[in-house]
Amino acid sequence: MDTSIELAKLLLPEILVDYFKLTKHEIKNEELHFYFTELNNIPEEFKDIKLSSKGFFPKATVQDFPILSKNVFLHIIRRRWWSEASKEVVIRDWQLVAKGTRITS
Repeated sequence: MDTSIELAKLLLPEILVDYFKLTKHEIKNEELHFYFTELNNIPEEFKDIKLSSKGFFPKATVQDFPILSKNVFLHIIRRRWWSEASKEVVIRDWQLVAKGTRITS
């Protein structure tokens, strides 16, 4: 059992643990910073379409609830996929993923 993943599940939004890889964490000036990169898993809503991973969007930074009186910042890099059929960029629909989870949309 990976205890760091179990600890992350207790402290961070569930959606991040399920769909992203924690690549780095650090403490800077009384702030906690967590860095996430979206996993290369085809979104469920596009499972019947041939997709290939085609890079990432620019990093987004979100402030989360404090932990032990320290401000928490989540640095998130989302993945984009290319649809061979439609010749368009495809992204995961986070509105669908957010339903029933502990993160607000």
